[in-house]
Amino acid sequence: MFVITQSCCSDAGCVSVCPVNCIHPTPEERGFGSSDILHIDPEACIDCGACADACPVDAIFPADKLGPRDQVFIDINADYYKNNPDVRSGWSPIGTTDDADDRPSISYPEIPKLPAGLRIALVGTGPAGGYALRTLLDRTEAQVTVIDRLPTAGGLVRAGVAPDHPGTKGVLRGFDLLYRDLKVTMATNVEVGDPDIPRDDRVGVVSPAELADHFDAVFYAVGASEARRLGVPGEDLPGSTSATDLVAWYNAVPGADAAPPIRRNTDDDPASGRAVVVGTGNVALDVARILVSPPELLATTDIADRALALLREQNVHEVVLLGRRDQANAAYTSAEYRALSTIPGVEVVVHDDPDAELPDFSAPAATQRRRIVFLFHSAPEEIIGDGRVEGVVVTSGTRRHTIAADLAVRSIGYRSVPIAGLPFDSGRGVFPNTDGRLLDDDGTVIPGAYVLGWAKRGPSGGIGANKQCAQDTVEEFLADAAAGKLVRSTRGPEEFAALLRSRTRQVIGYRGMRAIDRMERRRGAEQGRPRVKFTRVADMVGAAGLRKR
Repeated sequence: MFVITQSCCSDAGCVSVCPVNCIHPTPEERGFGSSDILHIDPEACIDCGACADACPVDAIFPADKLGPRDQVFIDINADYYKNNPDVRSGWSPIGTTDDADDRPSISYPEIPKLPAGLRIALVGTGPAGGYALRTLLDRTEAQVTVIDRLPTAGGLVRAGVAPDHPGTKGVLRGFDLLYRDLKVTMATNVEVGDPDIPRDDRVGVVSPAELADHFDAVFYAVGASEARRLGVPGEDLPGSTSATDLVAWYNAVPGADAAPPIRRNTDDDPASGRAVVVGTGNVALDVARILVSPPELLATTDIADRALALLREQNVHEVVLLGRRDQANAAYTSAEYRALSTIPGVEVVVHDDPDAELPDFSAPAATQRRRIVFLFHSAPEEIIGDGRVEGVVVTSGTRRHTIAADLAVRSIGYRSVPIAGLPFDSGRGVFPNTDGRLLDDDGTVIPGAYVLGWAKRGPSGGIGANKQCAQDTVEEFLADAAAGKLVRSTRGPEEFAALLRSRTRQVIGYRGMRAIDRMERRRGAEQGRPRVKFTRVADMVGAAGLRKR
C-alpha cells in the first residue's frame, strides 16, 4: 500500500496515472483544492507505484517505508475514505465491468486554431504562474517572457512554504524544466509598476501599459502577499507583527530584513517565553511550529540564518493560537494539525469547551516544556504593553483574560497588493475579473489582460487549486485568441529587451538564476543544510554573475 504524505502539492499528476482510480479527491470532485493533500484508498491500492513515480514533490511512499514523523499519514489516508464512503461507489476500473457505460469518459481538450507568432508576458513564478506556463507551452506555440520582481523564481513556494517542509518545494523542479524551454525567456529582477517611482536602481521596472504594448497578452500571477489587520488597540506595538512578515523573515525573503521585535530575555528583564498567534489556518500552524521547534532541528533546514540566530536566543517555549469558532470549524487541514504531534518534545493542548476552566496564562511559560496551545472560542480584544508587546487581552467564551506574551502574530488572511496602472478591487483584495479576464474600472474586459491564482480568486486553496485555476484561465485566453479578440502588438522581441536594458543592466535570465541556485546550495553544503539563501538582492545579482552597481 502506498501513502500520500504532508508534502503533497495536490498537483493531481498521480490521479491521472493511477490504473485503479484510488486517489481522491480528483480535480473533478468536491474538495479538490480545499483538501490539503490527496489520499490513496488503502483497500483499492494495488501497489503499482505509478503514483510515486509521477509525484513532483516526492510525497508518496510505501506504508512500510515511512519514517516515524509520517506514520500518521497512514491513518489520514484511510480516514478520508471512512469519512467519504461515497468516493468508493464511483467508477469501476476498466476490465472489472462488462458495462462500457460504467467506464470513465475521456474528454480531450479542443485545440483551437490560433494566430501565428503570439507573444505572451507572464508576471509571477509561483504555483499559478508555473502551471499557466506549463499549459501555455502544451497548448500553444507562443513565445513566453516570464517576469518576476525577485532574482529567483518560486513565489510563495520559495518564500512562503515553511523551512521544515522541504518536500513541498519540490514542485519547483518541474517548473524549472519549463524555464529551459526554447520558447521561454526569463526576466527576473524586474518589477511591474510605475517606473517613475524611485526605487533601488538594481531592479528594473516596467508598467502594465508597456507590457500591453509589447505583448499580445499578459498574465498576472502575482499572488496575495499583504496581511489583513486585526483592527484592535495596540496592534502597532513593537512585538506585534503579521504572519506574512514573520514568514518572509524566516524564509530569507529580500527586503524582509528587520527581525520581529521579540523581547530579549535578560536577567533584569525576563521574557515570558510565549507567543500568541491569532488564527488557526495552515500558516498559523506553520508559524507556531517554527517558533517552538528545537533550534537544532531548524538548523538542518534552509531557514534564514538571521532567524535561526534569534530563535536560538529567544527559545520560545509556548505558542497560544486563538480561534474564534470551535475546533470543528478551524481553518487548518487535518494533515497540518496531525503533523504538530511529530515535533520532538512538543506537547499539543486543545481547549475547545467555552465553559471549561482555562490555564493561567498570566505567568511566564514553563521553561521545562514546549507547548502549542489551541484556545478556541477566543478572540483578541487588545494588545497591551509599555512600549512593546507584553500581553494580549482575550475574550474566551464569556470570560475576559490576559495572556502574557512577548510576540503577537496575526494570521487572519491575505490580500493582493495593488499594481499601479491596473484596476483593483480594494474591498475583496483581488484584481477584478470575469473567468480570469481582467476588468476595467467600469466593468469592461481589458483585451489581452488576464489574472490567475490568488490574485484572481482570493487566498483560498493550495498548490493544486492554483493548477486548475491557471488551466482554466489559459483556456479562456485560447478562446479569445482563436476568436480574434486580442489586440496584437506591433513591437518585436528585441524592443522589449531594449526597454529592459534602459531600466537596469541587471535583468537576470535563466543562466543567472541557475548560478544563484548553485551558490546557495554550495553554501548550504558547507553547513550540512539543503541551502543557505541569500537575503539581499545585491548578493543575488553578484552570484548571477552580473556587475554590482
